[in-house]
Amino acid sequence: MNVEVTPLPGIGTRQDFMIRAGRRIGVITYRDGKFELIVSHSDDPDGCAASIPLSAAEAGTLAGLLGAPQLVAHLEEQHRDVAGISTQQFPIVPGSRFDGRPLAETELRTRTGASIVAVVRAGSVHPSPRPDFVFGGADLVVVVGTREGLNAAGELLGSG
Repeated sequence: MNVEVTPLPGIGTRQDFMIRAGRRIGVITYRDGKFELIVSHSDDPDGCAASIPLSAAEAGTLAGLLGAPQLVAHLEEQHRDVAGISTQQFPIVPGSRFDGRPLAETELRTRTGASIVAVVRAGSVHPSPRPDFVFGGADLVVVVGTREGLNAAGELLGSG
């Protein structure tokens, strides 16, 4: 996929790409840390049909929603030949018990038998997070384990 990066002097940068439908989809990253999701007109790739302003947190959440399924699919493909092992993602809800707390406090492996293999935050993947990794609201936690372990992990991360 060819992503075009266009400097916007005094504003920030525009990054976009052409989709199969002939439209361009992109993001303007402003110097003040704000973002704008943009979609071109179908008949004019340079004309903006829609724009959605996003805060840094909203952009991070959207990036996680788009990136985490690809990571999970990749991990599932790697575990395809290992019977009984699955991969699932769980959100850390802002304000929940583990928001702002280190991974070690979950005691997830001890309590469920499942393992946290990555955390997706603001579109960035943090593979093999250490016990002192501090969760943030809107993080997506990628967990590997048995079906029973994943169910227990979901309950633990969801309810604390």
